[in-house]
Amino acid sequence: MQAILLSSEEVAKRAKELYENGIRQQVDTEENIGKMIIIDIETGEYAIDKTGIESAHYLRNKNPLARLYGLRIGYKVAVSFCGDMERDYRC
Repeated sequence: MQAILLSSEEVAKRAKELYENGIRQQVDTEENIGKMIIIDIETGEYAIDKTGIESAHYLRNKNPLARLYGLRIGYKVAVSFCGDMERDYRC
């Protein structure tokens, strides 16, 4: 299978569309707030853990060529270098 080249912006756009159009309703729960979700943008498969590292390894083992994107559940950003992370309260 030949990979299609995508810009980082297109990868992010696809991941966010997948998240907002189905995944979010399943994972945006109190016990998952603050955890990382890693999404394979080609299959829609995802995994969740505290840092995203285990999830990325899990998905990469299933598909070594997977295009992965990470989001922090319940937040507008995945990481912050200044210490402030704004919550995302969309329902």
